[in-house]
Amino acid sequence: MIDNFKPPIKSRTTNDLLAIVGSPKKWNPEALKLAKSELSNRNVDTKEIDNAVMLAIKNEEAEELKKAKKSYQISDFILKPKSTIFELLFTWELKKDGYTLKAQQQKSFRIALIVIILFVYFISLINKS
Repeated sequence: MIDNFKPPIKSRTTNDLLAIVGSPKKWNPEALKLAKSELSNRNVDTKEIDNAVMLAIKNEEAEELKKAKKSYQISDFILKPKSTIFELLFTWELKKDGYTLKAQQQKSFRIALIVIILFVYFISLINKS
């Protein structure tokens, strides 16, 4: 198997290789095979490899929990109002992407924004008459 990665897999530290083996979803299958092979060549204990896998799983779970608890803040509306309102109105994948709380908030905010937009529109129609 040819090592075309930059930097080459063989030149990476043992900790780098353990990170690759610990997070197979994030890596190219070829890189994964090369990393496993290199760890074997370096006589790295399988317990150390198993620990790297468990640590990667824990880190992934922590990231997923962090995403699930992420919510809209007042600062989002103050510091980046256009992108926040755009996300509230037109983004449909929040729950699928793991942002559970944001998806729940989006439902309420979306209704409120639509009501406000309609209210402003009808007021402007009345003023034109």
